[in-house]
Amino acid sequence: MKLIMEFPDELNLREDEVKIAALAKLYELGKISSGKAAKLLGISRVEFLDLLGKYKVQIEPDTEEELLKDIM
Repeated sequence: MKLIMEFPDELNLREDEVKIAALAKLYELGKISSGKAAKLLGISRVEFLDLLGKYKVQIEPDTEEELLKDIM
């Protein structure tokens, strides 16, 4: 699915900011894993988790399976 949104110029938003905010909210709602969000952004999972602080999103404890994916 592709979503197209228009924002007023006075908001001074960059496309990447909107994408990060959306993925941070989806993570917060439990709709996406931190690993999947990081992959969609093209960054490491650790970098994504670091970005969550900017959006005041609490990091959920990871399952053992998610942690093993990052190591492999």
